[in-house]
Amino acid sequence: MDHVARIQAEWRRERPDVDVTPQGVIGRLHRLAAHLTGELVTVYRGHGLEEGEFDVLATLRRTGEPFERAPGELARHTMVTTGAMTKRLDRLERAGLVTRRRSRADGRARVVALTPAGRDLIDAAFTAHMRNEHRLLAALPADQAVLLEEILTRWLTEFEP
Repeated sequence: MDHVARIQAEWRRERPDVDVTPQGVIGRLHRLAAHLTGELVTVYRGHGLEEGEFDVLATLRRTGEPFERAPGELARHTMVTTGAMTKRLDRLERAGLVTRRRSRADGRARVVALTPAGRDLIDAAFTAHMRNEHRLLAALPADQAVLLEEILTRWLTEFEP
């Protein structure tokens, strides 16, 4: 019996009038997310990055040449506030991984771009990240991983149409 099953058994004993079935899915997803986050963050930190910094560099890298976006676009693509984005960009710029400059198209706008060092770092970190995700997913047979992805994709559309 796992941790969630023990909690459910206690609630069933104490509150038999309440259906605790959803805890089986929600509770396990919540616990699994915490474990997965810990495993992912370990890889980021191995490359000297925090989770949010990895996210910013990855967002810039996957845009393709010239590997740049406006700060507001970065905030939307990483789902953080512009204030949080500014702090991340400050750290990344101090580390020499990104630069900020005025937009050539609109002098009032700013652009954030990967530096060559930033590109090298995110390429190495992303390769390690994917290797880690493959390792984590290897606990499931391939057909179950595919099914789980389909289920989660369908469910996520309820929150992110």
